[in-house]
Amino acid sequence: MSGEPYEVLESSFLRMQQRKAVVQTKIKNLITGKVLDRNFQPSDQFEEVEIEKKKSVFIYSRKGEFWFHETGKPSERFSLAEDVVGSPGQFLKSGTEVELSFFKEKVIRAFLPVKMDLKVTEAPPAIRGDTAQGGTKTVTLETGAKISTPLFIEEGDIVRVNTETGEYAERAEKK
Repeated sequence: MSGEPYEVLESSFLRMQQRKAVVQTKIKNLITGKVLDRNFQPSDQFEEVEIEKKKSVFIYSRKGEFWFHETGKPSERFSLAEDVVGSPGQFLKSGTEVELSFFKEKVIRAFLPVKMDLKVTEAPPAIRGDTAQGGTKTVTLETGAKISTPLFIEEGDIVRVNTETGEYAERAEKK
């Protein structure tokens, strides 16, 4: 639509009395990330977009730039801005394989693994009697990201993190 790729998040068919039928949609612009509510006539037509997907390997990040190379081609390096990678970029560690979506030779989105295992580098000690409400504490991971975890997580533990929500999922390995 308007020369830009959109993804349909939700759609429903609505027919009110004495009016033409309408398709109500919630669509997301794949370049800017904006979500719009739009109504379309059933007769409206759109061309299907060619989105290419490639696997790449994360190398490192520096000053808001994330550096990658194509899988199997370590000499062909390229960087992506922080806004393309998004907030899940804080969980990337060297050697992680990601899937990149391309539209007209330009990267529009990076897909990280949904869950990643990361080592806890800093964890404050749990305070006895601090568990009345289920107790959580903020820990620092090997990538520098900070997440909220249960009180029993200690420094050196490996935790599984949901990269989409940024939340603690489970303890993968005890120190």
